[in-house]
Amino acid sequence: MLWIVVLLLSLFIVQLAFIIVAEYRRPYKALTWLALSFLVPVVGLLAYFLIAKEYAGFRSAAGSGFERLERIREDIMKRSLERTGAHSGNESEWQRQAKLFRGMTGFPVTACNETTVFSKGDQAFEAMLDAIASARHHIHILFYIVRSDRLGNRFEQMLVRKAREGVKVRLIYDGVGSRHLDKSFLKRLRAGGVETGCFFPIRSALLGRRLNYRNHRKIVVVDGKIGFFGGLNIGEEYLGRSRRYGYWRDTHFAIAGDAVLWLQYTFLADWLRVMGRFPEEEGYFPDQPGIGKEFVQIIRSDPTKRLHELIFSFIVSAKKRLYIESPYFIPDPAVMLALKTAAAKSVDVAVVLPGKPDKKLVYTGTMSYVREMQPSGIRFYRYRKGFIHSKVIISDDVAFSGSANLDMRSFWGQFEIDALFWDGNVVGCLARDFFRDLEDCEAISPAEFEGRNWKQRAYEVWARLISPLF
Repeated sequence: MLWIVVLLLSLFIVQLAFIIVAEYRRPYKALTWLALSFLVPVVGLLAYFLIAKEYAGFRSAAGSGFERLERIREDIMKRSLERTGAHSGNESEWQRQAKLFRGMTGFPVTACNETTVFSKGDQAFEAMLDAIASARHHIHILFYIVRSDRLGNRFEQMLVRKAREGVKVRLIYDGVGSRHLDKSFLKRLRAGGVETGCFFPIRSALLGRRLNYRNHRKIVVVDGKIGFFGGLNIGEEYLGRSRRYGYWRDTHFAIAGDAVLWLQYTFLADWLRVMGRFPEEEGYFPDQPGIGKEFVQIIRSDPTKRLHELIFSFIVSAKKRLYIESPYFIPDPAVMLALKTAAAKSVDVAVVLPGKPDKKLVYTGTMSYVREMQPSGIRFYRYRKGFIHSKVIISDDVAFSGSANLDMRSFWGQFEIDALFWDGNVVGCLARDFFRDLEDCEAISPAEFEGRNWKQRAYEVWARLISPLF
C-alpha cells in the first residue's frame, strides 16, 4: 500500500515540475495550472496536456494563400501610410504614439474614417442588416457566438437571400463559442449558397490541443467599404431579451473609410486559416471614398500578436483620466501595477464592472482584484441596470474598444479585433456613454470585503488562481 502512495506522490511531483519547466516564461499561466493541479491532480494534468499547447501560427498550412495575403498587406499598408502623411517627416505626438502601437500589433493608423457608435444591440443589428441588404459584391461575417434564435434566423434569411442574388457570402463562427448552434441552421445557409467555416471545431481542437484558443472577434464587412466590429454577438440576449440578464449594455461600431481595409484583411486571414484557401475573385480591397476625417487604428491580436504590451502602454500613458468598462476583469501583475501607478500619479481611474455576473467563478476572482486595488485610489462600480458587456478603455483623449476584455484570456490566448480611436468626437461619445453608465451603477465599498469567513476567503483565492482559464 505504501508503494502506491509513494508512486502517486512521485507522479504528482513530476507533474508539477513539468508544468514549472514548461511555463517558466509565463509565471501567471504556470501559477494557474499549478493551482488546478493541486485542486484536481489527475484532471489538472490531463487538462494541461489537452489545452495548454503553445499556439504556433498557421503559415506552413496556408501555402500560396499566405503569400498573397502578404502582398495584400504590403499594398494596403502603403495606401494607409500615404493617406495619413506618415512619410512627411513631421509627426505629431499622437502619430508617434500610434507608430509605437503599430510596432506592437502590425497595423498602422488609418485616415478618412467615419465612425458610428452604438450603445444598444437593436440599433447595431438593424444597421448591420441594412448594410447586408445593400451588398452588391460580397458579405463577410465572423462572430464568436452565433445562435439559431429569432435574431440568428433574421441573419440567416438575409444572407441566403443575398447569396441567391449572386453576392459572395462567407461566415466564420467559433467552434467553442457557437457550440450550441443547430446543424440545421448551417445546412440551410449552405443550401442557400453561403460558405461557412468553423474556427477550431471542438473535436479537432481537442485532438490538436488548441481548445483554449478561441476566435473572439466580431466582424462584418460589406463590399469592402463598410465594416462593423465591437462586443456584440448574434443572439437574442444581445437585444436584452434574456430573462437572466435583462437589459444588455454593449458597445459596437460601424465604420467607413480606410480602417475597413484592415477589418477585411483580418477576416480573410481567418478565412485562410479556417478554409486553407484564399478567395479567387478580386475586388475585396476597393478604394475608399475618403469622406471621413477620423483617424482610426485597427488592432488585431492573437496568441502570436499579443495585446498585453499595448494595453500596458495605453494605461501607463494616461495623464489625466482612465475610464474602463469590462465584463471580465482579470488583470495580470503588470496591468495591475500600471493601474495602481496611474492612480498614484493622480490620474482619475474608474472601472465599471457587471453587477449581474454571468460567470460566478470569474466574478469572484474579479472581486479579489478589486479588494487588492481599492487602497491605491482606483474607484470600482457595479452596473445595476442589467448586464454590461461593453469593452472600453479611455486614456485621456484616446479610446480603445472592440472585442477584448481586460483579462488574461484576451491578453494572451484569444483572437481579438479592436481599435484605437484618435478622434475627439468618437472619444467624446464613448466618454458620455461611460458617464451615463455611472448613473446606473453603485460604488463598490471596501466595507463589503470585511467580515468574510474562511470559506469565502478560500473560495476567493481559488477563484483568482483558476479564473484566467475561463
